[in-house]
Amino acid sequence: MGTLYLVATPIGNLEDITLRALRLLREVGLIAAEDTRHTRKLLSHFEITTPMTSYHEHSGPARTDAVVAALATGDVALVSDAGTPLLSDPGQALVRAALAAGHAVIPIPGPTAAIAALIASGLPTDQFTFLGFLPRKSSERRALLSRFVHAPETLIFYEAPHRLFACLDDLLAALGDRQVTLARELTKLHEEFRRGRLSAVRAEYTSGDGPRGEFTIIVAGAESAVEQETEETLKRRAVERIQTLLASGVSVREAAVEVARLTGLPRRQVYRLALEVSAER
Repeated sequence: MGTLYLVATPIGNLEDITLRALRLLREVGLIAAEDTRHTRKLLSHFEITTPMTSYHEHSGPARTDAVVAALATGDVALVSDAGTPLLSDPGQALVRAALAAGHAVIPIPGPTAAIAALIASGLPTDQFTFLGFLPRKSSERRALLSRFVHAPETLIFYEAPHRLFACLDDLLAALGDRQVTLARELTKLHEEFRRGRLSAVRAEYTSGDGPRGEFTIIVAGAESAVEQETEETLKRRAVERIQTLLASGVSVREAAVEVARLTGLPRRQVYRLALEVSAER
């Protein structure tokens, strides 16, 4: 009985492929590839000559049966164009069919754009929800996003460059002006991260050239009661420190700069607090 290996491949930088992945791609009897032309470039780079067959989102039951039949005589590796198979890529039907036929299904871990973007986003990583590609229609996107208005976990999804503006607009409308990280062209030559509030990031792209490349979007979850309480605590501490500084003769502006540095609160917010405290005095 052959084994179906789910082999992760680089999302851009070829150096990210693992030694185990290379060994298995050489040893299996067949590679089922999302796009054989794309995968052939990878195999050629590493001088791998294993036979291939196509397996993509439009592959019907007959192609699934053919790959399962190949498992009767040897091992098969399933690869997508980039990253980890089955994560917004084809393969679910093949995995189910292989398991139903009694074959082992083994993951070969490696690059995943969603996780790579998450860990570099600066947003919480302990709880997250991966949504893949959002619906193409604005009304359907907003309907889906509305389900996560009060969800505390970080949200991750992919988006095409030509839909980025509309997607950011819908995020603002459905979730509010949250913190977001846009990761573009991960591991590639023009890799880029943009972090900030949704409105600010949206404005950056509006003022420059149109977006290009593949995007992974990381959006902060809804603030929890603990987080809100912490912010209120910071504000109270800021006010107390401002009162002390102003009483010692420090100017409003100097007090705001010092307290912003101590608390980590935005300088404009602290400056407004300092003005309020000064007016009350």
